[in-house]
Amino acid sequence: MWRRSPRSPGLEICLVHRPKYDDWSHPKGKLERGEDPLAGALREVAEETGYAAAPGAELPTVRYLSDGRPKEVRYWAAAATTGAFAPSDEVDRILWLAPDEARARLTRPLDRPLVDALLATLPPGTGPCP
Repeated sequence: MWRRSPRSPGLEICLVHRPKYDDWSHPKGKLERGEDPLAGALREVAEETGYAAAPGAELPTVRYLSDGRPKEVRYWAAAATTGAFAPSDEVDRILWLAPDEARARLTRPLDRPLVDALLATLPPGTGPCP
């Protein structure tokens, strides 16, 4: 999820801190049975961050092993619309960071290319250096 920066030109990317794993990641979660992947992504973003989002282009799918089991996470560019964060057991903090800062803060290297993929999908003039 991204938004125009309220403090400077360019944009900010939302990262979530999950206390269970003590990591920083993009918002993500599990689909409910029969749920459309995009609808599930928007629901999870709202649950984890408190923000509604307008979906954009689909970003690359990330695949990895977790406890020896294959995982697949689909992502979309999503512009934050309305909302406010409230801490929960699942996500205790969020940060809005410039793309370079977000890339550096992400815990898992597999999550970092999504920052560049997001920037490549946005209209001219939306990026960090208009």
